[in-house]
Amino acid sequence: MTDNPSLVRTLSRLRPPSLERASALYLFAFVIVLFGIWIPDTFMTSVTFRLVAADQVVIAILALAILVPLVVGAFDLSVGAMLAFSLVVLTWLEAHTELNAVISSLIAIAACGLVGFLSGLLVVRFKVNSFIATLGMSQILAATSLLISENRQIAGVFSEKFLSYGRRDIAGVPIVFVYLIVLALVVWYVLQATPLGRNMFATGSNPEAARLSGVKTDGLVWSSLVVSGLIAGLGGVVYGMKIGSYSNSFGPPLLFPAFAAVFFGATQFTRRPNVWGTLVAVYVLAFGVKGLQLAFTSGVYWITPMFNGVALLAAVTLASRTGLIKLRRSQRRRTDPPTAPPDAAGTAAEPPGRHAESADVAASPDEVLR
Repeated sequence: MTDNPSLVRTLSRLRPPSLERASALYLFAFVIVLFGIWIPDTFMTSVTFRLVAADQVVIAILALAILVPLVVGAFDLSVGAMLAFSLVVLTWLEAHTELNAVISSLIAIAACGLVGFLSGLLVVRFKVNSFIATLGMSQILAATSLLISENRQIAGVFSEKFLSYGRRDIAGVPIVFVYLIVLALVVWYVLQATPLGRNMFATGSNPEAARLSGVKTDGLVWSSLVVSGLIAGLGGVVYGMKIGSYSNSFGPPLLFPAFAAVFFGATQFTRRPNVWGTLVAVYVLAFGVKGLQLAFTSGVYWITPMFNGVALLAAVTLASRTGLIKLRRSQRRRTDPPTAPPDAAGTAAEPPGRHAESADVAASPDEVLR
């Protein structure tokens, strides 16, 4: 053992993170090693890593859209339908108007922000549970998307210049992944480094105490749903840049993977909903699924939901178990009787309450009353 306090602190910082705080990182390392040994020729390639990085961007953006209202204690189940709504508005404008694609994209994102505003109106003003309000809104959005698209695919409406914003690389990195990192940095900065973010976490953990402290909790919930809509709308635009078409199968199927990533990520690092835990969870799940798909080239249609579900349950169970163990240990420490220091004669003093208990027994009822 060393007596140098600074060296001790340095060594403690160099220790690897605990399993309960960074299980996703250990799972990611396990996935890389497993498939790197099993199928190195197909898994450990730059093509695989680039494909996974680009393909998961929309799910990661959707997860960030879920994360923002979750921080204040609200659920937004409409983000999957919001993705599809943004994309169908964008493709319809490109097909039927002469608007520039950038202007059409801004209109599509603003339309999703308006939907988020209406969801916030229902939750804050009319006191509808956010789960119910956004679930109903998702069905309205799905019906609107079917109406606008006339229940058919819309393709061939985007220019090559617009598609290049979603398909080219920057220094070998897919440009859509760069968009994701920029968005993640903005969300992370607001949540972790500003008074607004602290007020949001306070609202999510104890809304009544936050309100009594002067935090405008209703405004934060309302605003979070608007921001969620804007981020989901951006996800639809990014998908349009990558794929270049709209189909009715897009949007809602991405909802569970995004929620799985958010809840998985909430068990990582800070043990509450956070940006980097969410992104790590997205790509851990994605690389695990990709490895299984490459290893089993046939009959893999069930792998994605199976892996996502098992990984989510395992991570949450591990976090809950470690938290329960810590809680039980702290409860035992609180209930253990304190040991008093020895008195002047060198004998250990009796635990507090011992003399009081015997005095109560020996005292008469009148003396107890006095």
